[in-house]
Amino acid sequence: MVDKSWSNTGTTGFRIRTNDSPEEREAERARAREERARARVDTMAERLEARARAREEQAAERERIRQERRDAEAKLALSDPHKAAAQRRRGSGRKDIVREQRDTSNYAMIVDAGRIRMLAARGASVASLAAVFSLTEDQIAEALREAPEDHG
Repeated sequence: MVDKSWSNTGTTGFRIRTNDSPEEREAERARAREERARARVDTMAERLEARARAREEQAAERERIRQERRDAEAKLALSDPHKAAAQRRRGSGRKDIVREQRDTSNYAMIVDAGRIRMLAARGASVASLAAVFSLTEDQIAEALREAPEDHG
């Protein structure tokens, strides 16, 4: 047979004998309860502050990494725009498209009566053709009246 006291660690519920009155013992227990509650509140506050500090540090670290990545991407975009476009993350999965701003100030519009007739046949109005080709509506109407030239 094994004695039940062998598995116990320490004596639970053992009261130290004192000459204090029951009221004094009750007051002592109340003080001990308040101390334990205060200690719990203090440790909880410390834990919350530590978590807040850790969150702020992690957010600052993430922002620093983001900024470094943005700087690296900007530097790469300046040195090699095609490679930067290929590495850019897109939701569509599209890669390596670089939009170049072209100087179109010296471009010349090719005004061809056949082209005007073809666009009119596709449904372009006389007013829109005049606006696009920078011609008057009378000139567009004249081009549409001309007979197409046979190339054969």
